[in-house]
Amino acid sequence: MSKYSRRPLDFARLKTVSLKERGGKVKTADFASVYAKGSGIAGWLDSLPHILAGDSFRAVVEAVAAARARGRAIIWGLGGHVIKCGLAPVLIDLMRRGYASAFALNGAAAIHDFEIALAGQTSEDVEAVLPDGRFGAAEETGREMNRAISGGNREELGMGEALGSWLDVAAAPEHAAHSLLLRAWRQPVPVTVHVAIGTDTPHTHPAADAAAIGSTSHRDFRLLCAYLADLNEGGVYLNVGSAVVLPEVFLKAVSAVRNLGHPLAGFTTANFDFLQHYRPRVNVVERPHALSGGAGFAITGHHELMIPLLAAALIEKDS
Repeated sequence: MSKYSRRPLDFARLKTVSLKERGGKVKTADFASVYAKGSGIAGWLDSLPHILAGDSFRAVVEAVAAARARGRAIIWGLGGHVIKCGLAPVLIDLMRRGYASAFALNGAAAIHDFEIALAGQTSEDVEAVLPDGRFGAAEETGREMNRAISGGNREELGMGEALGSWLDVAAAPEHAAHSLLLRAWRQPVPVTVHVAIGTDTPHTHPAADAAAIGSTSHRDFRLLCAYLADLNEGGVYLNVGSAVVLPEVFLKAVSAVRNLGHPLAGFTTANFDFLQHYRPRVNVVERPHALSGGAGFAITGHHELMIPLLAAALIEKDS
């Protein structure tokens, strides 16, 4: 005999409902279909379930394709890991096909791309070099990036344009084709670079000019705002692999554009990352669409898989 004063509830009179009356959010009509050998990326895309990320991924593909068809902006925000994963050739090809109106890079993405252009390699072993302070001490990276930024500032350029222009002369010929900064500059498709002082290794180099870094990055922020205005009614902003800097930059840019009287509604945003962090979720996927229409999507997966899949799905639509 239990010593507790309360007894378990008697469920004998609990009201139930039929499955037919209750209904369900998941139906067999929404299930995945079996991939048909030889049907390619288009067949694979059609085979995905019409549930959760399956529909979200398709929606992003359709939004990007529609934006290009309607001449609306397609802006890619890129974190450093995207470049480190070797995806610049994929992004360069999408740019060539008209699937990129502009790129916004954080400092890490710009550094990795710059090193690729100079030496065909990037990404140091931090744990191995941090103990004796050699982390971030690459001479060519710090010297050349800071020279490019200082020179660009004298010409009243943004940081992205300054780096691209510098690489047009300084890039190793055998590596130039793999640099997004350089290939976008030659297109030309605008690249903006957004840094926070102290977050990037060139800031510790003796050649660092803090005034030039701040001025060129702020100029790029204002340039990004100009391109964000073209998202209105059908554009797409994709945040890929930036968890903090670019989501914060994007939200402030959206507010500035609207504050200046530019209509900015009815566009699509997407966050691609292998973890869904707070800032991309609220600043990219949710907040920009409050009271203004549009849609935001969160696609979770490794960049080295998801971005080539997205690119392949878009390329299939070209045929």
